[in-house]
Amino acid sequence: MKALVVAAGIVFWTLVLGVAFLALFPGSDTGGPVAILQIEPGPATDEGAGPAEDSAETPDQGAAALPSEEPADTAPEEAPAASGDNVNMPPGFAVAPGAKPGAPMLQPPGPGQMVPSETAPEAPGAQPPDGRQGAAETGEPTASTAPSGQDAATQASGNQQLAAVTPPPPPPLETPAVEPGAGALAPVPVAELVEESQYGPLPKVASDGRRPIDVYARPSRYAAKSGAGEPVRVAILVTGLGLPDSPPAAVLKGLPPSISVAYGAYGRSLQDGVTFARADGHEVLLQIPLEPNNYPTENPGPHTLLTTLPPDENMKRLQWLMSRYTGYVGVTNLMGGKFEATQDAMTPILEEMKSRGLLYVDDGSVQGSTAGQIAGTIGLDYSVASVQIDANASPADIAKQLAKLEATAKERGSAIGVVKAKPATVKQLAEWAGKLQSKGIVLVPVSAAVRSQSQS
Repeated sequence: MKALVVAAGIVFWTLVLGVAFLALFPGSDTGGPVAILQIEPGPATDEGAGPAEDSAETPDQGAAALPSEEPADTAPEEAPAASGDNVNMPPGFAVAPGAKPGAPMLQPPGPGQMVPSETAPEAPGAQPPDGRQGAAETGEPTASTAPSGQDAATQASGNQQLAAVTPPPPPPLETPAVEPGAGALAPVPVAELVEESQYGPLPKVASDGRRPIDVYARPSRYAAKSGAGEPVRVAILVTGLGLPDSPPAAVLKGLPPSISVAYGAYGRSLQDGVTFARADGHEVLLQIPLEPNNYPTENPGPHTLLTTLPPDENMKRLQWLMSRYTGYVGVTNLMGGKFEATQDAMTPILEEMKSRGLLYVDDGSVQGSTAGQIAGTIGLDYSVASVQIDANASPADIAKQLAKLEATAKERGSAIGVVKAKPATVKQLAEWAGKLQSKGIVLVPVSAAVRSQSQS
């Protein structure tokens, strides 16, 4: 029994000395405040003995000291500020950095574990870094109000489901593009499309069915019949080349390749001019002279087709005109107010074009032309220009005529304009063509406009 009392005394004084040592040398490895375990002696009893007196100073009364239970409203004594001489605390007596001293942690934080820390309070009226109002005003979650645990997982899952069921926005509608850019057309002639005659090479349909309109035309994705949702189409035919008073072929420089050109039959080095135009991507039409109303006061030139000549004589003149060069997709008229209005004179001419695989474009200058009626009867690829653009007009008037062409195309789906070649007019055409894309209009070769109209 005495030995037990001695052992209890030793344990008691060991604890008292440990507490005193911690009080005199506070601190920790981390330099933060440490928790002080306040220990008071508890009552120790002997077998058969009554309650012991306060044994804080009588070790031989020796029961092991137990922590006293203080009232709930009694705050523990604060530890002194940490000094530079940190002392390692015994295992189990560390507290988290920034935490108030209190009950000891049973286990210090292990490697890689996060330790909570206090966040400095924001100054009154301070704005978040992004300039938004505070969470209290906007209702946005903060560190203390953000969902956590199962609520956060549920919210994240909901956001993922929302993202999964929400369809992506539809792509913006594309504005119709102008026909593909510059590109030289294939060299001409194609041997299978040439018939040698007493006048020179004439166009013909190949044995395999290929026609000049198919082979010599500028390719276009808009040659078929226009459908719903497709862009409206405009075509421009520049005439007046290959004539004694016409400008040189270089006048075409700067024009979009989708613009078609017409060469007459009277100039020099006509095949060179056609080759030059096709190298810039322009398809070519042959412009033939037809009898005007006031002939011979107004004379379009030699080999003009006349209503006073028999059909076989006009056929000889036509073949001479057609032999001047190769590589054209069809024919258009030079004047012809009287000839086009005479059905008997016009019918064999259009039948010859049909048999040779060519198209015919009426420039729209003739009132009462019978060309459209005849073309419909024989199945000839045919169209008539909707607008004649006066090359001698002022830029403002030319702009009005081009606007009329656009309006006609929107009304009918496609339209053809005809203009005589002049440097200033060609420059204005190039500037106008560059703005068509923003208007939802596509510029096409004349052959494409003729085909799309013939299939409508």
